[in-house]
Amino acid sequence: MRLSVLGATGSIGRSTLDLVARAPERFQVVALVGGSRPQELAEAAKAVRAEIAVVADAAAGPALRDALAGTGIASAAGEAAVLEAATRPVDMVMAAITGAAGLAPTLAAARTGSTIALANKECLVCAGELFLQEAARHGARVLPVDSEHNAIYQVLEQRNLAMVDTILLTASGGPFRTWTMEEMERATAAQALKHPNWSMGAKITIDSATLMNKGLEVIEASLLFPEVADRIDVVVHPQSLVHGLVAYADGSMLAQLGKPDMRTPIAYCLGWPERMATPVGRLDLAAIGTLTFEAPDRARFPALGLAMAALRRRQGTTTALNGANEVAVAAFLEGRIGFLDIARIVETVIERSDALGMLQEPTSLEAVFALDAGARRLADESVHTVAALRP
Repeated sequence: MRLSVLGATGSIGRSTLDLVARAPERFQVVALVGGSRPQELAEAAKAVRAEIAVVADAAAGPALRDALAGTGIASAAGEAAVLEAATRPVDMVMAAITGAAGLAPTLAAARTGSTIALANKECLVCAGELFLQEAARHGARVLPVDSEHNAIYQVLEQRNLAMVDTILLTASGGPFRTWTMEEMERATAAQALKHPNWSMGAKITIDSATLMNKGLEVIEASLLFPEVADRIDVVVHPQSLVHGLVAYADGSMLAQLGKPDMRTPIAYCLGWPERMATPVGRLDLAAIGTLTFEAPDRARFPALGLAMAALRRRQGTTTALNGANEVAVAAFLEGRIGFLDIARIVETVIERSDALGMLQEPTSLEAVFALDAGARRLADESVHTVAALRP
């Protein structure tokens, strides 16, 4: 398989390359794209003998070129180079660039007709209808990498969509699942980054703590599985071993289980329609003994409700929600606002965006970027206001 990896130095990219290195006979790596860590990107490219390595930060280009000197691996830098790498002919593109920066290259990759292993949330949350329409128009299959969506993809019977009662996405509940509002008001970034089960990047870990991540996943699921979009819900499952469930009208409930290791869903995509072996540990159900489930507390974790309300209002609102959340999470990680301020700022931005008439359905990538930028400006203003009032 000819494979390109967008976001090669992030957690998903590293896990992907770990699997590739374990089965070199199955893969020919074409392009690796990273953000701004040229040395790490160069080492990854050398390990899998990629044809080209591309760093998005143009200023990091010379360092990448020097690190690859004499290897025979080409290098390039800058936004145009990222788009060129994304459109090289391959069988599959692992789309794992985080944030809005991943929108344009992932859309460009879909327009080549390659299979897209999708790990970039923003493609669906901000531009889902546009992205999926373009993917379908160019014959690009989209395989979900997110553990929850990947789980649903595995157990959702396409021939029985009319018989689906409920789709359940599981949430760990994050590090603050049992904390009071008063305790969360004083929570630090260091505490929020201590996820009980998963090892992820900082932004997604904070989203897990607020349950915004689960709200974003509901938005994604509604687009990935449109025939059952009105039957998607969330259940908290602290052990993070059951990743998704589908309940059918005959009383059956099918679930996908596995250890909380992203190499499992990544391998499912890399091997599709077959499966490939991974070093992920196997579940010992007898040793685990008990799996527990509970309803999410929407009062203590309002971000989930904000995301689901944004979904009901469609794509313009979800785009604004995502941009505002990224700004608020960054401000929390910098210590400028409190943990509970994240959801408050997102809610304020949606209200102000609505009042300003900004929440129109984006029909182009340019419109998506414009709405995203507007929401971020409003979020920056709200962060400044909140930070000024903090003791």
